[in-house]
Amino acid sequence: MSRDLSVIISTYNSEAWLEKVLWGYAAQTFKNFELLIADDGSRPATRVLIEKMQQVVDYPIVHVWHEDDGFQKSKILNKAIQQTNTDYILMSDGDCIPRVDFLAVHHKYRQPGYFLSGGYFKLPMTLSKAITANDIEKQYCFSLVWLRQHGLPKTVKTLKLTASGGLSTLLNRLTPTKATWNGHNASGWKSDMLAVNGFDERMQYGGQDREFGERLMHYGIKGMQLRYSAICIHLDHPRGYARPESIRKNLAIRRETRLLKKRYTPYGIVKG
Repeated sequence: MSRDLSVIISTYNSEAWLEKVLWGYAAQTFKNFELLIADDGSRPATRVLIEKMQQVVDYPIVHVWHEDDGFQKSKILNKAIQQTNTDYILMSDGDCIPRVDFLAVHHKYRQPGYFLSGGYFKLPMTLSKAITANDIEKQYCFSLVWLRQHGLPKTVKTLKLTASGGLSTLLNRLTPTKATWNGHNASGWKSDMLAVNGFDERMQYGGQDREFGERLMHYGIKGMQLRYSAICIHLDHPRGYARPESIRKNLAIRRETRLLKKRYTPYGIVKG
């Protein structure tokens, strides 16, 4: 069966969160997709989970893995891009549960010359742990009432969950936030990703997704804002991989990309 869309989900040693995310894709209204898990060197427990889920969900799951060598998300994403079997790719993370219409929205708005930039809603740890497979199947975890009942603090950011139809379209246009390539929620054409040579593999944690999007824009691809239409909820977790030296190095690479309006990195899918 040919598919219309490839989904790449990044993960590292986070089986509990990844399982919730995979149930989220099982609940999608849009069914014609493949899912690749870009695994940055997880322990065997992640492979065991994937093998279990392959038997119970109605979409194909491909496990793309490499040896653990610290935070090397850029490398494993490039590897996953090459293994996709469609001409359109959505990328998200193994801690982001997609709303039931997530893939349908990305598929509806895709068009040549653009990448799509979606939004997310962050949950505290207590709520992240409380969500069950049934809550995902029934979409309770996207209900503001349910979230408040389970301890969600009051915040103005809930518009991401409650806006729909014309209101979400209006908010997408009015938001001052630029349409950037977000590692948790963005999609684009595989041919464009290959044209800029994928992610810069010198970059570890801190802005490698933004740099990728900046090269796409220099290549002539525009970002379309879907912050209030394509929604996922972000499960809380510690960030032990956020190292100041990595962030400094990445900022320097991004400055060079912007200054020279670079479209292509020699440190990506094709080396040199």
